[in-house]
Amino acid sequence: MQFLYRLVGFDPTKYNLRTELMAGLTTFLTMGYILAVNPDILSATGMDKGAVFTATALASAIGTLLIAFMAKLPFAQAPGMGINAFFAFTLCLTMGYTWQQSLAAVFIEGIIFIVLTAFNVRERIVNCIPKSLRFAISAGIGFFIAFVGLKNSGVIVANEATFVSLGHFNATSSVACLGIILSAVLMKLRVRGALFYSIIISR
Repeated sequence: MQFLYRLVGFDPTKYNLRTELMAGLTTFLTMGYILAVNPDILSATGMDKGAVFTATALASAIGTLLIAFMAKLPFAQAPGMGINAFFAFTLCLTMGYTWQQSLAAVFIEGIIFIVLTAFNVRERIVNCIPKSLRFAISAGIGFFIAFVGLKNSGVIVANEATFVSLGHFNATSSVACLGIILSAVLMKLRVRGALFYSIIISR
């Protein structure tokens, strides 16, 4: 236990090792869907899906280990499901940039974020945003990702009159709808890893 205390700050007088292991497993099951969704989204730009899967797994593992060993915090790290959709469908597919150019922009953005964080500017900017707007941004990102998913599965299609309309139901769109329903049912039943299991079953 002393080794764990020195390594990651685990205090056996405050925490239970079994509980922490179960919390870590639950966190993985909750976030595991990212390993499937992130490659699907980024491969639309021309990236190799297998390479993106490997990069997603490695980046998540390295980020989680760094925050565990350096900050001694039990926070799992993984690619954001909003920024990857913006990267693929706005920067690459809409604005016409290649994925290499877009990655260069993301690299520069990361450096800017590090500088802003080092001087506490980022925290001040976030604190200036009204709480209602923060909630709205999170909800908007969620709706955007849902829209992309429904479009890619063929549940909705482009329509000149109404912008979008229901598509023709085929095997892909039917499986997508069943996956959504299964996710809702499992989450209602409070099944750990509901999203992860739903993705595995519906793939």
